[in-house]
Amino acid sequence: MVFTTADIEAPVWLPPLVALVVSFFTSMGGVSGAFLLLPFQVSVLGYTTPSVSATNHLFNVVAIPSGVYRYVREGRMVWPLTLAVIAGTLPGVFLGAIVRVVWLPDPGPFHLFVAAVLLFIGLRLARDVLRRREGASDRGNAGETSPAKVTTATLAVLEYEFAGETHRVSMPGVFFLSLVVGVVGGIYGIGGGAIMAPFLVSFYRLPVHTVAGAALMGTFVASAAGVAFYTAIAPFFPDATVSPDWLLGTLFGVGGMVGMYAGARCQKYVPARAIKVLLTAIILLTATKCVLDALAK
Repeated sequence: MVFTTADIEAPVWLPPLVALVVSFFTSMGGVSGAFLLLPFQVSVLGYTTPSVSATNHLFNVVAIPSGVYRYVREGRMVWPLTLAVIAGTLPGVFLGAIVRVVWLPDPGPFHLFVAAVLLFIGLRLARDVLRRREGASDRGNAGETSPAKVTTATLAVLEYEFAGETHRVSMPGVFFLSLVVGVVGGIYGIGGGAIMAPFLVSFYRLPVHTVAGAALMGTFVASAAGVAFYTAIAPFFPDATVSPDWLLGTLFGVGGMVGMYAGARCQKYVPARAIKVLLTAIILLTATKCVLDALAK
């Protein structure tokens, strides 16, 4: 099948299949899988124009609601944390979209940018996994079904209980971190969840079983804004392909929808440490691939 906007040709079954497999695993850690689908589109499908970021955002919009629904249903959505993530990420995405179109339109520099982001995340997670024994963010038995219970939620601090422990986080800290993440996510076309979830787990020591829903919801809202913004600014850049490839993004999204629902459903049966190890390995391998692609240009 020919995808006109992306100017590529691929089997119609390939995008949903790849998205399903990727999203099943990454959604357990609060990551939609868009951070892996972008290198796939760039390196495998040959989709290198700025609109690949907008298409990645479209994937998030279609795919994420099924995973969020599952986390809400099981009581693992910490809403005050979710709102803080959204409030910071949303404005950052708009700035990131401008940076992507104006300063990072060429695939070579963009490959290096992607690699730098992924390496930072991956090395931080790897250090956390290797240096620390099982801590608060690693606890919670596989099969844990108890919901997260918010005990304190103000503009200054959030406290909630999960798996018999109390977790505390600074709300301003989450907001400003989300703002920075939003800028990077807007450039990369991932909405920020792939960066936000590892930060919340590694820096704030929050349990991944309660972070996943908030990160996915933040990614969904930011990506919806990203799709709208890329579409709105497209007429101002007539010499560049900016708007998303709606057909390709939807096909990715349909596969991701199935994968995320299944991943969110299975997450409680997987130990937090195993999820972190999986995310670390995927991120570092993807970063290495991006560096090799950039050097090959």
